[in-house]
Amino acid sequence: MLFGKYVNRYYLKYGLLFFVGILALIICDIFQLYLPEFLGDIVDYIDGGAIEEHLDEILNIILYTIGIAVIMFLSRIVWRLTLFRASSGIEADLRHKMFLKAERLSENYYHSNKVGNIISWFTTDLEEIEHIYGWGSITLIDAFFMSVFVLIKMFLLDWLITLVVLIPVLLIFVWGLLVEKFMDMKWENRQKALDQIYDFAQENFTGIRVIKAFVKETQQLHAFAKIAKKNYDVEIDFVRYSIAFDIAISVICALIVSIIVGLGSYLVIENFNGNPLIIGSYVIDLTNGDLITFIGYFDSLVWPVIAFGQIFIMRSRAKASLRRISRFLDQDEDIKNPVNAIKLDHCQGKIEFKNFSFKYQDSSHDSLKNITLTINPGESIGVIGKIGSGKSTLMNILLRLYNVEENTVFIDGIDLMKCDLASLRDNIAFVPQDNFLYSDTIQNNIAFYDTSISINNVQEGALFADVHANIVDFPMKYQTVSGERGVSLSGGQKQRIAIARAYVKHAPIMIMDDAVSAVDVKTEETILNNIKTQRKGLTTILIASRVSSVKNLDKIIVLNNGELEAFASHEQLMKISPTYQRMVYLQTLEKELEGGSK
Repeated sequence: MLFGKYVNRYYLKYGLLFFVGILALIICDIFQLYLPEFLGDIVDYIDGGAIEEHLDEILNIILYTIGIAVIMFLSRIVWRLTLFRASSGIEADLRHKMFLKAERLSENYYHSNKVGNIISWFTTDLEEIEHIYGWGSITLIDAFFMSVFVLIKMFLLDWLITLVVLIPVLLIFVWGLLVEKFMDMKWENRQKALDQIYDFAQENFTGIRVIKAFVKETQQLHAFAKIAKKNYDVEIDFVRYSIAFDIAISVICALIVSIIVGLGSYLVIENFNGNPLIIGSYVIDLTNGDLITFIGYFDSLVWPVIAFGQIFIMRSRAKASLRRISRFLDQDEDIKNPVNAIKLDHCQGKIEFKNFSFKYQDSSHDSLKNITLTINPGESIGVIGKIGSGKSTLMNILLRLYNVEENTVFIDGIDLMKCDLASLRDNIAFVPQDNFLYSDTIQNNIAFYDTSISINNVQEGALFADVHANIVDFPMKYQTVSGERGVSLSGGQKQRIAIARAYVKHAPIMIMDDAVSAVDVKTEETILNNIKTQRKGLTTILIASRVSSVKNLDKIIVLNNGELEAFASHEQLMKISPTYQRMVYLQTLEKELEGGSK
């Protein structure tokens, strides 16, 4: 079977199901072995020419056979229900554990690992784990007990022929052990090739509108064909060796049957002629019925022999898949709760940065340098700067999507690195830059934080974001399905629904990352006015590219190449910040040019 630190506990958890299933399998195997004996007895009765004298015995054999068929039928139902339930439970438990792990991993992990690879671990690799615990368990237990029972019966019938046929059977096991590691390597290569297909497909489906816009369907089709051809070659390579292994086992089994028929026929003929083979004091007096029974026994042994070959292949695949899953589950969770984490109860919304610097994991330079500022509770703050100046990074830090140095960032005077993660994020409402929406109703998207909130609360959020009028114009109104990533909505509608989703949380701190870039000036003014009136007394931070979005806020953070150039009101910044002055000048000039062109 399969063993590892992430699967060993399932032998105990599903022990009862495994026990009942194995017991049912053993019962099925035991009763199945009576069938060759019954067949041999009938042949002997017929061969003796006294059928009428043995009609009662033959009738009893028929009744016993029917009884055995019923027992085998019921036992097979039992082992299917128990063992497949256990294997499905193991798969579900592992998938749940992997999903929780995926939620806990930081942004850094997803920057360095493609989504396609992760999807492959959640699908094909987990299916292999389920397969080894389902069909693998059935195959192994059935093959082991069936082979033991059959060999005992064969030895009791004739030990000489049994020894002759046992030698090639043992060679199959030795060869299977040698092949297993080789097939393990082949399967891992096959899974890596499959990862590339998942990744390419996921990336193209996500960016399908870009592909269509640039008329690159044919180019992407050829690119996919290359990846698919590589996957095909690897798959064929694996299947070729797997089939060769199966063929070799089948050939060996056919040779063994030939040996049994040839040697057994010779011994039957010699015994019929009155010259039974004698070895020492052992007389081999094999009858026609004995030979038929012996062939029937070996026919029952063929399945275990082939099954053991399949087990080697299944186990090599499952080991490779478990290794990949284990690597995922072993990933270090760099974003986790500190020991004795402090909960943010009754958060006021005060934020402090003290000599704060930050560098991304694979970067050679600091994205933010020596940031020192204080945001007081209830203030509305703008964050502005050139592209790449570190605006989003500064705000992502507050959600603790990345680790930072201790004693550099504080919420209500508590070190960010000592805050309880759940309570920290519970006190912050966030509008991300990409405005991600789920393929669900608009109501459920807005009520994402708490699906139990009333439609009135949802509408309150929509009114805050000035999107209510758009929603009620839809035929299904708030029950309109937004489509995957909000594909059925315009950019401005998605942005405002994301704002509404954050607003209904009523968090002490609200961060809006470039959240009004896709709306018109009038809608922007409405949202900004709602921030001042409806979030009065609550801390609100608005990252923006337009000066008009932030100039009426209490204070504005101006970032320049990752450094804090200034932190003041609009009027003060016009006197002290060259970056802000230039942005105002350029955007004013842009408006004048737009007005002149009209």
